[in-house]
Parts: sequence; structure tokens; C-alpha cells
Amino acid sequence: MITSSVSYQLIIGNANNKKSPRDHKLQTTVIAILEEFFEKNQAALLYICETGDGKQGIRSRLFSYWFEQYDNNLRYSIHTVCIKDEEGIDNFAALIIRNDNPNIADAVNEFMQTALALQSKPQNN
Repeated sequence: MITSSVSYQLIIGNANNKKSPRDHKLQTTVIAILEEFFEKNQAALLYICETGDGKQGIRSRLFSYWFEQYDNNLRYSIHTVCIKDEEGIDNFAALIIRNDNPNIADAVNEFMQTALALQSKPQNN
């Protein structure tokens, strides 16, 4: 999605496909990973919610909540989008980027333009 600057994708998976308990340690672990990532990188991070079980909206809200709780110093920006695919399934994605990233305007613009293009349905001629 982002070509004007370096970007990475964050994947949080449930390999055993068991119902996840509300474990505060998961939030702490994810935030620690984000903190370490951004300490070492001036890159953008793309977060895409898995859609296989229909709980992508819940995942997106939870991740945004965790992120908002964490970033009380406003060091980062998060930009979220919801894109319906051809089957009408909502796909949630987010761009997370440090506010001091010299390419922030370009990265956010490219992310939003890509999301807008993906939301537009091609016209039949």
C-alpha cells in the first residue's frame, strides 16, 4: 500500500484457533512490540484485521482502544479505514506512524488514497 516510504505489516494471529481469553498480558505484549519497533524504525506500520471468523470489527476496535490507551504522549498517529470487498465483507486496516517521521504526510496520503481506490467499485462500460 505504501510505496513512498518504508512500511511493515503487523500480524497478530491465533495459531491454535481457540477462543482467546481477555488476557491483559496480550495488550502489554503487543504494545511492547510496537514500542520496540518504533524505537528502531522510522517506518510506517500497517495493521490488517483477519476476516476468517467475522470478528474483524471487534479486533479493529480493540486494537484502536489499546493504541489510544498507550499513546498518551501523542507520539504516533493511527489512521483506520474499513473497506468492503466484493462479497460485502468489511476489511479493517490501519496505518500507524511516528509523528516525527519525515515522510508522514506522504505516507498518510498514500494510505488514504489507496483505501479510497479500493473502496471505489469499477464501472462497467
